[in-house]
Amino acid sequence: MHKYLLIGVGGLSLVTAVYIWTAPQHWYDTIPGVSGTGPMNFHFARDVAMAYFASGAALIWAGMKSDRSAGICGAFWLVLHALFHIWIWVHRGMVTDFVALTNLLGIQLPAWAALLLAMRMDAKKVTA
Repeated sequence: MHKYLLIGVGGLSLVTAVYIWTAPQHWYDTIPGVSGTGPMNFHFARDVAMAYFASGAALIWAGMKSDRSAGICGAFWLVLHALFHIWIWVHRGMVTDFVALTNLLGIQLPAWAALLLAMRMDAKKVTA
């Protein structure tokens, strides 16, 4: 079951990557809190899309191959991103608004779920 959930988080990351890559202005204008971080920067948005893509691909690989190391690597970007958003939330005054809810559901839960799921996988046995 863990591997299917990991594949699901990976799929969510890939969908996020494709969305940000193909519609960066829409992403900037519609995702709560994004426009509050500064002016739109297409280069940065697409960098974020590529990070989500790499993370999603690693998580899907981890789920398909039962590869714990790939899962932890795939969760790495998501967790760092989540930690950064916790820092932002604290500096916003820990307000409970729609931006915080979006952060919780769209960033925090997938990131920590991916890490927990990856860590709970049996370590892949490598044979020579």
